[in-house]
Amino acid sequence: MKNNGLVKRLKNIAAGSIIILFFIMAFEVMIMISPFAFFFYSVFNPVLHWLMSYPATSWLTTFFLTHMILPPTPLLKTIRILGSFLFIMGLLTFTVCASQVYLGKIFKWGIADKGLYNHIRHPQYLALWIWSFGMAILWPRFIVLAVLALMLILYYFLAKDEERRMRSQFREGYLRYMARTGMFLPRFLEDRLSIQNDALKYAAVILGIPVLVVGSGFLLREITLHSLPFEASHNITLVSILPEDAGASQKVLDEISQADSHTRVSFLEDGKDYLGYVMPADYVMQGMIANTGDDFHLHKQQHTFALITDWVLNPFEHLRRSPAAQMAKMHNADPAMARRHHCTLGINDPALRCETCPFRRVVFLEIDHDGQDRLSKERLFAFDTARVPVCFIDINVSTGEIVDMKRVERATAWKDVPTPAI
Repeated sequence: MKNNGLVKRLKNIAAGSIIILFFIMAFEVMIMISPFAFFFYSVFNPVLHWLMSYPATSWLTTFFLTHMILPPTPLLKTIRILGSFLFIMGLLTFTVCASQVYLGKIFKWGIADKGLYNHIRHPQYLALWIWSFGMAILWPRFIVLAVLALMLILYYFLAKDEERRMRSQFREGYLRYMARTGMFLPRFLEDRLSIQNDALKYAAVILGIPVLVVGSGFLLREITLHSLPFEASHNITLVSILPEDAGASQKVLDEISQADSHTRVSFLEDGKDYLGYVMPADYVMQGMIANTGDDFHLHKQQHTFALITDWVLNPFEHLRRSPAAQMAKMHNADPAMARRHHCTLGINDPALRCETCPFRRVVFLEIDHDGQDRLSKERLFAFDTARVPVCFIDINVSTGEIVDMKRVERATAWKDVPTPAI
């Protein structure tokens, strides 16, 4: 009996630890835009750097879907919307099912067999998994997928153990309940999909889940990288944050290549490869690419909850909304007026509308990689490359005039924390 109690406690500790670990990994995005970011990264960042130091694990710190770049294709847009939907649906379903179970324990209602429990035996776990898949899409770092796969396996076996204990406690009543319900899906679906041989079933769970979950991340990453709107010339590749700026990228390349010694971007060297991000000058997440100023240090802003809500409920608009427009929205002010009066370029022209503004900021990163080969386009995002901030320019894409040019420190607004590259 003592051994059984110890095993049960160890299982519960393992299950709880995996949930906590997943929360840490998945909620990184929420913590990193809060004032507590550097307290969190004082502990978590060494783990990320340790993973990055080995070729076998460096991929875990990278991203498999766009997070900073607006999804450029219908497929990627659909996946992003699905992430918010799964996140909200899973959270609500889990709350309802958990309330049903714990109220049942308080009032001694017996087996929970009403609502979703009338169709499946573990809707709480199913809801947790749905929420977790949504979270993995919202913060698509590979390590989140890896921990998710581990959580799926562990909670499958935890559910099997719970059923064993329920059969012992409720006997025939629970056996009848099992006969008419599925484990995680309705019975009619589970009967079609289930594997009858237990050895094959457990092998499919232990081996199949990681391959399917993590493998889907690699597939989505390939699709994402080959969907991005690249423009390349010589040693410079540009990618636009907003899909409609793809045409502006070519104009920027033309201007840089044709510039004379007085106007050329002197911070860029011929012998190195560069990745440039084309964006509105007040693009809210540019601090993740380079430290371009305090306005884009999201962890120093005092509206974390509003940013998180915007990120979940407005999958695309949150990437277009500037810090000034975000604050205006919070205070019910005119966002156009706020954006104009807080223009990053210092342009306070009543005749100039932000929606048609010809100015763009281009942030350049130097690509550090082994070997002498020149890299461009999607190869710049390979697992064995490092992207180091160099400079940014502000350019009028209509006239080709570069109105500002500044070198930046070789770090992002989050210092050496690995941030999204796509």
